[in-house]
Order: sequence, then C-alpha cells, then structure tokens
Amino acid sequence: ATITVMSGPLTIKQIEQKEVVLRRDIIRMLEEAGSGHSAGPLGLADLVATLYFGVMNYKPKKPEWADRDYFFLSNGHCVPVQYAAMAEAGFFNKKELMTLRKLGSRLQGHPERTRLPGLENTSGPLGSGLSQAAGVAYSLQYLDNQTHRFVYCITGDGELDEGNIWEAAMFAGKYKLSQLIVFVDRNNIQIDGNTEDVMPLEDLAGKWRSFGWHVQEIDGHNVESILDAVGMAKAITNRPSVIITHTIPGKGIDFMEYDYHWHGVPPNHEQAKQALAELRTLRGKITHEGQKHE
Repeated sequence: ATITVMSGPLTIKQIEQKEVVLRRDIIRMLEEAGSGHSAGPLGLADLVATLYFGVMNYKPKKPEWADRDYFFLSNGHCVPVQYAAMAEAGFFNKKELMTLRKLGSRLQGHPERTRLPGLENTSGPLGSGLSQAAGVAYSLQYLDNQTHRFVYCITGDGELDEGNIWEAAMFAGKYKLSQLIVFVDRNNIQIDGNTEDVMPLEDLAGKWRSFGWHVQEIDGHNVESILDAVGMAKAITNRPSVIITHTIPGKGIDFMEYDYHWHGVPPNHEQAKQALAELRTLRGKITHEGQKHE
C-alpha cells in the first residue's frame, strides 16, 4: 500500500525531516493559541509523521475517498500533531494552523469530525477512540469485506485508566479484528504525574496479550522500527495488533522532555523561541544528554 500524497511513501530520511516540521508547527500553534498540550504531541511527532508519510493510504483532496485507511486519535488532546501532519500533507492550508483553539475555528482543541474533512472521529472524553476504531474495523471485516483497508488508532497510556478501552479491547479480541492496529503512546506521564504512580499499568504487554491481541514493543522515535512493526501487524491475520510505542514526552525540546508538567501547558513566547531555536539547530537529532542518535 502506498500513500497518495506524493508518488509513494517517503524515505526514512524524508520522514525524519517531516518530524522536525511537525514539531516546529506544534510549537508555533500552541504559542499562538495560548493554551493546549505540549508534551504528548511533541512525543508523537515521529509516529504520526511515519503514519501520514510512510504508511497510510489517503487522498488529501478527497478526504472521503472510498479506499482510504482510517486514522483515529483516541487521546484527542494530542490533536495538534495530527493537524500539523494533515496541513503538511495538503488537507488544508498551513496558515490555518494558527487558528488552533480559536472561537469558530475548524481546529478545535480536541478533534471534531464534522468541522474538518479528514478527521475520522470526535474525541474529547478519553477512552472512546478505541471503541470507534474497533467498530469501523468490524464493519470493514464483516460487513463490507474490504480487507485491504486498515484502521490505525493511537491511545495514550494514561488513557488506559479508562474502562471503555478494555471493553473495546475485549470486543476486538473476540472478533479477531486483524485490520485494527493500535499504538499505545507509552510516555509514562499523565496530567497528575507519572503513570506508574497514578495507576500502574505494568505488565502492559501481558494485559493486551490476555485480551487476545498480538503485541509488539518499539522505540516510538525510530522510523524504521515503526515501519517494521506496522508491516508485522499487517501480516497478522487472526487477531488485532497493538504496538506499545515507547516515547519521550516533549521530545526534541530540552526543557520539556520527561517533565509531566508540560502535559497540558503551552510554551510562552520566550519558551517557544527557545524551542524553535533548538529544533532549527539540532534538527531533533541530539537528545538532552548531548548524545547523538545514529
């Protein structure tokens, strides 16, 4: 399967360049909005860039295209990263990114399906996106016989505190929804602190396996690992797949990384200026320890 944004999926190097673009746009949007979530969207930039520019089938100018793959963002507060990817892909003009969270904007603080063509779900209350994704995957597999289309869903790890997630996990396991590929953004933070302090999730892989899912664990900042994991998930034809994606909250911005206080806070002007300077000079390739990623 190839995306239809350009002449096919981008190379790993090109996807890595897109990641930097998305992070810059996230910072600019949040500064302009004066509210919103920083840590999660920045941490998800690599995964979302890989999905939009290396994995999913869609047509930006025909968002209702009948053969498209579906993308559901269950942790809707992370939507700035999705808006940034959609604008970069050509769903709408990038200037509109600066209307994030403004009254009357199509780019609400949580995705609103009927506002913006290309959004597949509305997700404000946490926990509902996986049920939505599972319902569509069921329809594709059992009602429409469209086995070439896939449903991709991102959930937060803090979001797994919601019971609705596990109801959906049971449903998907029962019906062996092999076209459903879920990513758990395992960044270990939620609004009140670290996930393992608020409500411990481990053994997380074991939990999903017990619900009948195929489980993989990867580095969520490694494009090649993401592509390989998606390839494996698509090859599993007798059960749903979950990819536990280990990420760093605030990834790419030295003073935001690993700090749960940035979960729901935007950068002010000076912080945004510093963040954009980091992204411009480091291109997201140097961690806060000064170690270079190869």
